[in-house]
Amino acid sequence: MPFISKIQRQSDYSAFPSHHPIVIDNGGSYFRIGWAGESDPRVIFRNIIQRPRHKITGETITVVGDHNPALLKYFDCTRTGPRSAFDNNVVYQFEIMEYILDFGFDRLGADQSQIDHPVLITECACNPVQSRSKMAELLFESYGVPSVAFGVDAAFSYKYNQQLGICNNNGLVICSGFNTMHVIPFINGEPVYEACNRTNVGGYHITDYLKQLLSLKYPHHISKLTWEKVEDLKMEHCYIATDYETEVQVFQKGGKEAEEKTRCWQLPWTPSFTDETAPSEEEIARKAAFKEKQGQRLREMAEAKRFNRINDLENEMRDLEILLQRLKHVEEDDVLSILAKTRYTTKLEVESAISKATQSLRKAKGESVESVEKTDPSAAEKYNLINVPDEDLTPEQLKQKRKQLFIKSTSEARQQRKQKQIEEELERERKRQLEEEKRRENPEQYLDELRSKHRDLSEKVDQRKRLKTNGNHNSSGGVGRGERLNSSQRERMRLLTTAAFDRGKGEDTFGMKDEDWQLYKLMSRDNDDDDDDDQPDLDEAELVRVTSRLREIDPTFIFKAESGSSTAEAPHFRPLTKEDFQIILGVERFRCPEILFHPNWIGVEQLGLDEMAGNSIQGLLDKGRCSEERITNSILLTGGSCLFPGMSERLEAGIRMIRPSGTPIRIIKALNPIFDAWRGASAYAAAMQFPQQTFSKMDYYEKGEDWLKKYQIRYTI
Repeated sequence: MPFISKIQRQSDYSAFPSHHPIVIDNGGSYFRIGWAGESDPRVIFRNIIQRPRHKITGETITVVGDHNPALLKYFDCTRTGPRSAFDNNVVYQFEIMEYILDFGFDRLGADQSQIDHPVLITECACNPVQSRSKMAELLFESYGVPSVAFGVDAAFSYKYNQQLGICNNNGLVICSGFNTMHVIPFINGEPVYEACNRTNVGGYHITDYLKQLLSLKYPHHISKLTWEKVEDLKMEHCYIATDYETEVQVFQKGGKEAEEKTRCWQLPWTPSFTDETAPSEEEIARKAAFKEKQGQRLREMAEAKRFNRINDLENEMRDLEILLQRLKHVEEDDVLSILAKTRYTTKLEVESAISKATQSLRKAKGESVESVEKTDPSAAEKYNLINVPDEDLTPEQLKQKRKQLFIKSTSEARQQRKQKQIEEELERERKRQLEEEKRRENPEQYLDELRSKHRDLSEKVDQRKRLKTNGNHNSSGGVGRGERLNSSQRERMRLLTTAAFDRGKGEDTFGMKDEDWQLYKLMSRDNDDDDDDDQPDLDEAELVRVTSRLREIDPTFIFKAESGSSTAEAPHFRPLTKEDFQIILGVERFRCPEILFHPNWIGVEQLGLDEMAGNSIQGLLDKGRCSEERITNSILLTGGSCLFPGMSERLEAGIRMIRPSGTPIRIIKALNPIFDAWRGASAYAAAMQFPQQTFSKMDYYEKGEDWLKKYQIRYTI
């Protein structure tokens, strides 16, 4: 719908007098609101709310209808799904209904809390009195409407099409909505609710069933099968088969007819190079040149960053040295006043900062870094009790001395470990630079050597894995466990065997002598030796490094993992093609809408659409209200789910099978199955006799719910 500013909406709202009714079609899928006498509603939106949460602040807001895609930038709309006020087609969540009415009245142009216009709102057939009472209370108490009228949406659609001459005064209306299906007979222009039928299956269930089938068929594309997209696929491609069994056989046999009825949804797809379509030499050279250029750019950026870091550290050291020299030539009383302008509080902190800056500068230049303990001038003051004999110290100072010894040893160990890590990092960087220089001098020779090294390491690692995994000698020549044990492990096995043998001879005396317990010490010592196998393998680490390096510089390199034997290759996966990114709709096109005629397919043990129509007709005939020909000669289809191609033909065939032969059956589709309910209500509210069909707030509170239960408007006025 075109955008209308708030000022324009308020101006239009003020143009209508207070006695002009507001018409609301409160459907399970969409909410439509407008003015009586108009041909189209002013405001249309989905009858749902959502409660997304702000990604940063965590604030929760309420969004009515479809959320704006711009909200996804600031709010998380994935954690909470849409919420409806309906249970099947009965309103039961009136807190949600109040949000929806607020939004509808605001978009209509109401700028005050009180709505001073009569309201005609639609409801389902045989709506429970509790739901109708709560809706009346909400409209009277929260919005202050002067009067309210309730009407059935399917009845308004039938009366609207009757005024256009499409259907007769007597007939049957079949309303296939979003949550439910209704069949309501009409006699002399009035609905006969005693013969009404309802089944709790509608367009929502068709979409959900289609989503389930496609998710099972294409589990790797489940993220693409959103509710909105599946809804579009349903409306665009689904149809109702005239004969379901025959249609299934067509797809079972295949052939040209089945191919013509199959639809395809192509997902976004980008082709990639595979083993079958290997890249050309020019492509390999282009990729290698691009990688080299990218690597050179990264190295230049790292060098520039290192240069800036060295300059910053040199400037910091120069400033600190100036500050330290200044502190040496001033009196102690002036030190604090000078340091007050800096972030340091004592002279020792300045000296420690110079030491740390010197160490960082040497590290940035790639030089060896000395231990902080050697260069820290405050170390002697920090550990002033270490070199003092214990005899000269008090008990409190002895505790302090032990604490200083512990802190110093821990600090030295930490610094040594840090120094070792720095030296290892420098060594790795030096080796990497040497390796890079070697590669630049002769790239082909470097690549051959790297491949040869990778091959040797792979064979060595695979051989070690085979030795660990093979069992005893077998016909295939596997190495037994005894041949894999070292000398200490074999000695441990011998000791265990001897102990077990001795224990089996008569009385068990093991452990009575001290020599027997030496066995446990030997086994524990051997067990410690066994832990060497759990240490990280340097060959495997080197293999990982070489493999990563080959992947960087060799575009044709494909790593083949070994598993159990040197000839075993990594599992080969078929490359993804265009067909792998296609959603094929075959039998799903007519299988999903078929639940309108077979609700038991989704676990709803109720009548199908054709059986409901036959049951309503039979109910009228049993009461003698009307002849069968007058009813079956005017069967109107309305509601969003009757838009499927083939609905009229299938329904006619189903009714003909359960009614006597020769019965005239005429099935007609509403002029606009979606908007005719609102248009019929709009025309009804614009009639002169409409105020007589409404009830006021005073009537509601005086007569109570029992009167509201019997309240029914007359559609022929």
